[in-house]
Amino acid sequence: MTEENIKRINELYHKMKEVGLSEEEKAEQAALRREYINAMKADLQHSLDNIRVVNPDGSIEELKKKNVY
Repeated sequence: MTEENIKRINELYHKMKEVGLSEEEKAEQAALRREYINAMKADLQHSLDNIRVVNPDGSIEELKKKNVY
């Protein structure tokens, strides 16, 4: 996600509040928001994947993924 994309998301938001958006702009806004959310999820997953736990004995252990439902 680039700064330009974030700037465009904000521009569309402000335009939506002031005068409304065309159908094309609504689709663009939705696509940009989805891209932003996906980038944030990927960044969070990367951070979580790199967490290590230091045990009292000094050994380092990777966290294991849990099965969720």
